[in-house]
Amino acid sequence: MLGMLETLQFDNGFVRSLPADAETGPRRRQIRDACYSRVEPTPVARPELVAHAAEVAQLLGLTPADCASDGFVEVFSGNRLLPGMDPFATCYGGHQFGNWAGQLGDGRAINLGEVVNAGARWTLQLKGAGPTPYSRTADGLAVLRSSVREFLCSEAMFHLGVPTTRALSLVLTGEQVVRDMLYDGNPAPEPGAVVCRVAPSFTRFGHFEILAARGEDQLLRQFADYTLRSDFPHLVRGGEPIGRDHYIALFAEVCRTTAEMVTHWMRVGFVHGVMNTDNMSVLGLTIDYGPYGWLEDFSFDWTPNTTDASGRRYRYGNQPGIAQWNLLQLAQALLPLIEDPKPLEELLSRYAADYQSRWQAMMANKLGLGSVAHDDGELFERLMSVLQLAETDMTIFFRELAGVDPQVAADKLLECVSDAYYQPEALPPEHREAMQGWLADYAGRLRHNGITPEQRQQRMQETNPRYVLRNYLAQLAIDAAEGGDYSLVHELLEVLRNPYTEQAGKERFAAKRPDWARTRVGCSMLSCSS
Repeated sequence: MLGMLETLQFDNGFVRSLPADAETGPRRRQIRDACYSRVEPTPVARPELVAHAAEVAQLLGLTPADCASDGFVEVFSGNRLLPGMDPFATCYGGHQFGNWAGQLGDGRAINLGEVVNAGARWTLQLKGAGPTPYSRTADGLAVLRSSVREFLCSEAMFHLGVPTTRALSLVLTGEQVVRDMLYDGNPAPEPGAVVCRVAPSFTRFGHFEILAARGEDQLLRQFADYTLRSDFPHLVRGGEPIGRDHYIALFAEVCRTTAEMVTHWMRVGFVHGVMNTDNMSVLGLTIDYGPYGWLEDFSFDWTPNTTDASGRRYRYGNQPGIAQWNLLQLAQALLPLIEDPKPLEELLSRYAADYQSRWQAMMANKLGLGSVAHDDGELFERLMSVLQLAETDMTIFFRELAGVDPQVAADKLLECVSDAYYQPEALPPEHREAMQGWLADYAGRLRHNGITPEQRQQRMQETNPRYVLRNYLAQLAIDAAEGGDYSLVHELLEVLRNPYTEQAGKERFAAKRPDWARTRVGCSMLSCSS
């Protein structure tokens, strides 16, 4: 039974408004003068629902009964299409690790269609649903390991207040998928899975890049016009003709939302791990949860991606600058529509100033300050340096900082944050001295804060999460799920719905990384393999 699923209203603007590849089906090929290829999901053997996100279902107008039905599993495993669905995979290019990679596209993602509900439009996309024309030498499938990580992190990020794509469901396929997890010549079968991702759109920087790179300027204009009317209708008044100023306004909006997104990443200690231009959303949403990770030991140099281990291009501290570099590639792709580079250059410069302003405001909130004073920048920068002198859990440190009493003697302040250290009894003298000095200056700043202690603590607890999807917690959930136990996936999903609130009996989800997870694959480093 399909129940309410059959009443979902599809209005597939992308395929209606843009040219399709003349050929259908998954045969690998280069696409010209088209934005997408029609291709259907590959049916799976024994689909089984692992979990679904109730809030995302509500966005689509689905009830708990709908999500518990056999029809739900059939549809969101790719085994069945609903009336109005028109599946397709899109064509895009991208710069990967700084190098132009040419045509990429949805190699393991298939868009089912666009659902309209309560005045909002949501694109449904299956990740791991089989080969497409863009799969190159891959199979278009995904494994449970990466699918659990994508499902949980999509929802965790949303509840943290970080702009993100969402995840509706996680379904086992009942089939095995062979993957070489560490790219070391030891492939092994793993359980296959499919995630249904949900977003207003999945348009990426790379959608513009591929059209510009091929010199398909007329199609580039058509795609930009569609994007403006579909994703940025507030930039276009009624049916007015779209022109140069609209494209500049589009780029300005992408710069703004990208700065906002990256500021949130830095706030919660999230490292994307693979910030290629094809993994950048024009809506400023976190997209493509591959080898991501959370800072457990605070370090600007940490990256979770084994592929990036030598160059560390996508390390935590480099994310704001890489975002600007990626925006430069988008600007170059838009240049044929604007012709004059000056307004784009000005917006790129403005991005840097905008990000710095946002970062300072974010840090003021993390530290519970009423506003940014003229010399707070130095206080912020000193903290970033001091935190890297000893192994310090970022999430715990900032949460504990909310309990600092500025009236306490300076030599006692370090005790307030000692729980954040992995080896508090072995702190290097230079760190102890530097942190005590910083805490003393911070306490002095709080004494002239302009807000009450209660307001400060509330602001800090609303900015600094108690719970994040720690790398080892995700791995524990994967281990259990691979053994047929999905309870930890469900429990984590529930805890992460309220990341800023103390939850009785859930203290273990806020604990520091255990020693066994320090170097374990899946906890410390990950590959792009999925």
